[in-house]
Amino acid sequence: MNGNPLVDAATLESKLEDARLRIFDATLHFVAGGKTRSGLSDWEAGHIPGSRFVDLPTEFSESGAELPFTRPCAEKVETILGQLGIESDSDIVVYSGTPESTMWATRLWWLFRSAGLPNVALLDGSFAKWKAEGRAISTEPCRYAKTSGSAGRSKPDESWWADQDEVLSAIGDSGVCTLNALPHGLFTGQVEMGYRRPGRIVSSQNAPFTSVLDPETGTLLGERELREFFQVGNAAASDRVISYCGGGIAATLTGFALRLIGHSNVAVYDGSLNEWSRDPALPMEVGKEHA
Repeated sequence: MNGNPLVDAATLESKLEDARLRIFDATLHFVAGGKTRSGLSDWEAGHIPGSRFVDLPTEFSESGAELPFTRPCAEKVETILGQLGIESDSDIVVYSGTPESTMWATRLWWLFRSAGLPNVALLDGSFAKWKAEGRAISTEPCRYAKTSGSAGRSKPDESWWADQDEVLSAIGDSGVCTLNALPHGLFTGQVEMGYRRPGRIVSSQNAPFTSVLDPETGTLLGERELREFFQVGNAAASDRVISYCGGGIAATLTGFALRLIGHSNVAVYDGSLNEWSRDPALPMEVGKEHA
């Protein structure tokens, strides 16, 4: 999509016959107990023509890792990209089934971009908007041929990710804004969701991932609205932003929105609270944010 991080349904539909195009559905659903259910059956029932379903927990996470959804090592990522049929010049579009599941698509977007793929776009408004507009739907299987390597592709960029040590160092650093992408109740600790400790990383600010989407259309907010929203913690003007959540998923939607308005130094803390809350030596706090 010419390097644009966001693509609308009409533009995507006009390019469905492009041989370089690769479209991926990353839908997952939350079910009872905080677990997830694959969106494969949704994709099988009807999807954007030519698209392939990507199961994030099994295909694009490190197998055997202690934390769920841990990103794979660089070598495994190369193997995955080959299995998905991605070339160095592929034009990639990711999408989810509904606006509520957009964070799974931005997780895949983040994984692709950090792997050195420049031409990756998110379908604005999700598959729900595509269907509502009466666009083509297919039940045909995907036929992307496997590729053999990474020739011509940029090297992976680790600056897209933050680890525990960097997050700890960012506490008290005026040049870094650390954003908690979870709903406000989880941020304050009034609501718990199975993490070892409630609350947030000390000094982090709340930027709920749902707030970057228009509640009526499910599309991303416009640039003016996003810039206004990211006044929180002075995020838009900070030298570096670290976005975190429970497991590095919702944080990618907040991070995507920041990159959409031109912030080029945004990282996702992959371990997020699943990792941080396990270590009692790492500082957390509850209650309302400080003024």
